[in-house]
Amino acid sequence: MSTAPENATAGFLVWRLSMKWRVAVDRAVAPLGMTHAQYSLMASLYGMSRSGTRPNQRQLADHTGLEPLYVSKLARALETSGLIARTRDPDDPRAIQLSLTGQGHDVTKHAVKAVQALLDQLLEPLGGQDSPRTSRFTRELATLLDAPLDPVPLDRTTKNEKEQS
Repeated sequence: MSTAPENATAGFLVWRLSMKWRVAVDRAVAPLGMTHAQYSLMASLYGMSRSGTRPNQRQLADHTGLEPLYVSKLARALETSGLIARTRDPDDPRAIQLSLTGQGHDVTKHAVKAVQALLDQLLEPLGGQDSPRTSRFTRELATLLDAPLDPVPLDRTTKNEKEQS
């Protein structure tokens, strides 16, 4: 039985799913002293560092989809907590590079395990993480993420609104 209202729009369902996910991740990483946003930043740093990348704050903002100013605030708080290090980028003295500290690496490994367990639960109705249905769903989500979203001016009316007048 779905908890989604009948005739719910795709936008509403995306919003509800994102809120459900955010709350679940917040609860899962809270015992580690993290929030969902901090987890997003640290897990991204963890993954990028495993591939040999040491991103600056702008690159991490682009990767996570978080606003650059928010990444800067999160990074400062995580540095104060001893979980990440912030240093000047040798290629661009205006930019700040980020990396996990040893403690940050350990905390992030535990958080990633907790969030992977949540992902297993979330994707079970689609057949699990490795199912063809989940693969299709993931491709569809990527397609939506790649679609440009430009604000529509409020004074612009749609064809349907004009027809109803």
